[in-house]
Amino acid sequence: MSQQAEEATAKRKRFPGVRSPAKIRREAAGSDKSLRRTGLFVTFLLGALAAVPPMSMDMYLPALPEVTRTLGSNAGTVQLTLTACLAGMAAGQLVVGPMSDRWGRRRPLLAGLMVYVVAAVMCAFAPSAELLIAFRVLQGLAGSAGIVIARAVVRDLYDGLAMARFFSTLLLISSVAPILAPVIGGQVLHVTNWRGIFLVLTAIGIALTVLVWRRLPETLPPERRQRGGVRGALWIMRGLFADRVFTGYLMTNGFAYGALFSYIAASPFVIQDIYGASPQTFSLLFGLNSFGLLLTGQLNGKVLVGRVRLDKTLGCGLAVLAAGAFVLLLVTRGVFGDPGTAAIAACLFVMISSLGLILPNTNALALMRTPHAAGSASALVGTSCFVMGAIASSLVGIAGKETAIPMAVVQLGSALAAIACFLGVCRPWQNRPAELPEH
Repeated sequence: MSQQAEEATAKRKRFPGVRSPAKIRREAAGSDKSLRRTGLFVTFLLGALAAVPPMSMDMYLPALPEVTRTLGSNAGTVQLTLTACLAGMAAGQLVVGPMSDRWGRRRPLLAGLMVYVVAAVMCAFAPSAELLIAFRVLQGLAGSAGIVIARAVVRDLYDGLAMARFFSTLLLISSVAPILAPVIGGQVLHVTNWRGIFLVLTAIGIALTVLVWRRLPETLPPERRQRGGVRGALWIMRGLFADRVFTGYLMTNGFAYGALFSYIAASPFVIQDIYGASPQTFSLLFGLNSFGLLLTGQLNGKVLVGRVRLDKTLGCGLAVLAAGAFVLLLVTRGVFGDPGTAAIAACLFVMISSLGLILPNTNALALMRTPHAAGSASALVGTSCFVMGAIASSLVGIAGKETAIPMAVVQLGSALAAIACFLGVCRPWQNRPAELPEH
């Protein structure tokens, strides 16, 4: 018996009643045709749902110094509003993912979007930093539905290289959010205050709710849904964690997000307060970095997938991320003289761009192994991202805002941890996942 067949047999033992990937694809044919008939619009809608987290955080970034002044708080406390949103998104995915495996994709998604709208309104009128933190937790809990179910829908419909390409397409669409969100946030601050940013997020939530209600078909038919309630969901997640390779990709993805979110949390203070840039200049630099992420994501999806093994591309991306973080640490410590904004921005551009080779491939390689529980697997992958992101953003906040060194240290530590998980847990030379034909 081949290694793949042995793994499939072991997986069926861990998940009684699970159907084979081939059977799942046959069962999904009806939903697949239904979704593809909707064409490019639904592709962009899934990308927009995946963009809810960066929109929720990045549009708000140029306003962080103003929030600090307006609410009479300090930088560390205000940065906790980012951490709170991340923590909410991490916890919410653990609930929404299994719910979507049991009740289908549409109902949990619509419920999450409606709560997101209410939470955004509450954030807009928060009278204190402490209440803003609480409302951001709720916003994160609700916003998690978009990203976890978007990934699960992709897994319902695609496998192998086709799934990797589709994740790169989602990255293209969702990468527009970090490019536009800080720019929009900076422009909103020209005409109103930071509270207006949350009203814009409210309008975005309402628009997505209407579009999902009218245009997104159900992709998980009743016969493929999980049974067993909370106990069944916990049993499924236990089985997923028992898969060493899946867990390795989950951890690699999480630590890569740690590097990303330490940048998101610290860069407004580093670029604006330490180096004196305006909110508009910061927004443009942030958008440039996001554009680099967009370009490498498309290089991955359009050129590398199908020509280079996903593990090799992932390894190269991790190496570039670690190298960029190491150079940034040297620059911030003054090894090359007094650093300027241009040097810091160049290092950050290299690091953030490398994530376009990491994030789509860790998602695809992890979810390739879990056709039987796409919602739960997507929840675990997403939760790892936001847990690591919350920890990383907290660390750079605790360390203070007088120097860029804490940001560089956290980013380098995250990159090295991601490499350790990839090499030590995934062991790609031993466990080369089947990159299946396009579906």
